[in-house]
Amino acid sequence: MKEVELLAPAKNYETAVAAINSGADAVYIGATDFGARKNAPNSLSDIENLVNYAHKFYVRIHVVINTILNDFELPKALELIKSLYNIGVDAIIVQDMGIIKAAIDGEIPPIQIHASTQCDNRILEKVKFFDSLGLSRVILARELSLEQIKEICAETECEIETFIHGALCVSYSGQCYLSFANGGRSANRGECAQPCRKRYSLVDENGKVLLKDKYLLSLKDFNASEHIEKLIDCGVKSFKIEGRLKELNYVKNITAYYNDLLNKYAKRTSSGKIFLDFTPNPDKTFNRGYTDYFLTERGQCFNFLSPKSRGEKLGKVKRIFHNYFEIDAELHPQDGICFINNGEMSGFLVNKTDGNKVYPNKMDGIKTGTILYRNFDAKFEKFLDNSKTIRKIGVSFLLTSGNIIAEDEDGNTVSIQIPDGEIPNNPDKLRENIIVQLKKTGNSDFYTTDVIVNDVNLPFLPVAKINELRRDLLSLLMNERLTNYKRLVQKPIGYVDFTNSKIDYRGNVFNSEAESFYKNCNCVVCEKALESFEKIPSRIELMRTKHCLKFASGLCGKPSKKLYLVDNKGKKYPLKFDCKNCEMVVLSP
Repeated sequence: MKEVELLAPAKNYETAVAAINSGADAVYIGATDFGARKNAPNSLSDIENLVNYAHKFYVRIHVVINTILNDFELPKALELIKSLYNIGVDAIIVQDMGIIKAAIDGEIPPIQIHASTQCDNRILEKVKFFDSLGLSRVILARELSLEQIKEICAETECEIETFIHGALCVSYSGQCYLSFANGGRSANRGECAQPCRKRYSLVDENGKVLLKDKYLLSLKDFNASEHIEKLIDCGVKSFKIEGRLKELNYVKNITAYYNDLLNKYAKRTSSGKIFLDFTPNPDKTFNRGYTDYFLTERGQCFNFLSPKSRGEKLGKVKRIFHNYFEIDAELHPQDGICFINNGEMSGFLVNKTDGNKVYPNKMDGIKTGTILYRNFDAKFEKFLDNSKTIRKIGVSFLLTSGNIIAEDEDGNTVSIQIPDGEIPNNPDKLRENIIVQLKKTGNSDFYTTDVIVNDVNLPFLPVAKINELRRDLLSLLMNERLTNYKRLVQKPIGYVDFTNSKIDYRGNVFNSEAESFYKNCNCVVCEKALESFEKIPSRIELMRTKHCLKFASGLCGKPSKKLYLVDNKGKKYPLKFDCKNCEMVVLSP
């Protein structure tokens, strides 16, 4: 079986530990600065504590430094990288080529470098570029098909990481400038205002409204669970869950779900067994409806009705009464329910239930035949709140030749000599006591898989002494595990020719070192990053997306007039359609 990694998100230490305990092989998290989720920072102290916890299970910690940096920030980022390496972080996820130049110049330690999806990794040539540079891993764009992913894996030697779950950016990652153009908050600087989750109208050149006040750029959430085995067969190494801003219970549930799924098809890169006390279900946590996006074929990836969570489908309302309704579904008090009412998302809370009778806090808009969705399952959330799910490492004990030997599931071994003592009156009882006590690993990070007693000349050992020997052995074994932890390092990297001879603002070059990097790769930077412009030029690309409003409106392949995206303030964004590549472009006014 192939060996793969489940990579889970974390906004803080608590969430990261929950992800590890739920089955993550690696966790990605933000540091103090320079992450694409500016609202999810973490101190070096917290990250160091996380590293120490994770490495016990051979779980790796990746830190995101995936914003573009100005000349003042780059030296600070390099110092941060040095500190991250010194506290044991396994990899950094980067967008700015100034960091890669620093690695080539020997200005940072040999920490593994992963090319962020913000680098716009959507074509084979771009991935081969990073592979030829020598980077350890490339994180692919979400828009790729199974065939494209398979080709990339076959044509490259670096590790390939791909998203499998979570929110979708409508634009190719790293190529969205709509937030910056609207209000100066740059997605490439970790400050995206999410204009894609707002209302727009689709209007033609004559002012005819084709779609009015809908969430035209809002996509459903990604769910690749039906394609996991195929992605493994393609050669994907790391399976990434989106969500560094997601809540604790979301991370618990989704990580546990994909942990179970991956275990069916592959070996894992980390150690330990997950003792799960709930049944994971991705429908029960935040989702806008699910799509597998473009993994197989173009489908309905959009959700024009609402950018809010829709949750799980419950069924249709059977009958309506004065202050309650009937439905064949199990609901609970404080459940959050939503439904579509006159083209809008409406909702209510459940006050109480009586069999199939549901008493909501309001009856507005509920009709016979209305399809209901549950976007907050109070019972499930409470279960997650109180979950005792834990992760433990398998250990076996062998008593032989006057020693107790402990060996963990990764082959790490330690031993302790059994102290001398009196001959036991009841050797069989002693053996029984030893087996029972060595199976009691308590609150340690281990669970016992086997106890073998081959020593026939055991001295008498009180229960307290057996427990003391077990604790000492497990402490020694954990130290041995950490000593033998294999920290991967970044192999030497060097310049190679870039895929293009020239790049414009879409190259996101924001500092002089990044410009020098491209020059050394025989590429001329014609324009600096858009974030350096004093004024946004007219008719430049603010967003390029595989989501197409012509397709969504049933106009695909038909002659049409010029189309515009109009926001709630009346600002008109011209749309351009690259039908050859099946892409839509949002232009600046």
